[in-house]
Amino acid sequence: MRIPLAKYGIREVVLFGGISLAGAVLSAVFLWYLAPLFVLALAFVLCFFRDPSRRPPDEPRVLVAPADGRVVEVAEVEEREFLESLTHKIAIFMSPLDMHVNRVPCDGRVEALVHRPGRHLNASTPEASFRNEAGAMTLVPRDEDTRILVRQVAGAMARRIVCTAQVGEHLQRGDRYGMIKFGSRAEVYVPVESGFDVEVRLGQAVRAGETILGRFR
Repeated sequence: MRIPLAKYGIREVVLFGGISLAGAVLSAVFLWYLAPLFVLALAFVLCFFRDPSRRPPDEPRVLVAPADGRVVEVAEVEEREFLESLTHKIAIFMSPLDMHVNRVPCDGRVEALVHRPGRHLNASTPEASFRNEAGAMTLVPRDEDTRILVRQVAGAMARRIVCTAQVGEHLQRGDRYGMIKFGSRAEVYVPVESGFDVEVRLGQAVRAGETILGRFR
């Protein structure tokens, strides 16, 4: 039976979880009133690095959310770096309490992977999109004549972006491909000319690998 903890966070779970557990035990013996603080810290570590199973929808021609969180931006923007076209942009903010494992929005081949250094502004703000540290992955969907851009954007607390995908690798909708540690933002860009209809709205809560972001006509 699979333990529902992200493989990307084993080091942090062992380190911070071990410290919290040891602190809880020692404080229970010597300073009992501090024990609840260590228990809360342990609970936070386990909560942050949880990785529950998800069941992607079987419906064809849809994109699913790459992250858990809240939709903070739905707009049409010119994406000049990778797609070089007018695109639908959907941004999802992951608070420290959200599940942070990222999942692939569609079946496809990884065309490019690019990491960009940057700042660590609040990931819920629009300027974090172009000023913060970020990792970009372009996908060529199997069933569509287009390309999709998925971006992992670091936040104020995030200090490490993990992406395990490889250029040329074929991924399936809902596959795990990385995470952003301690608060972040995930973005999906789809060319407008591809006939994609966005179906999520600002403020909507979404689940990685399950919530449908929109459909291709």
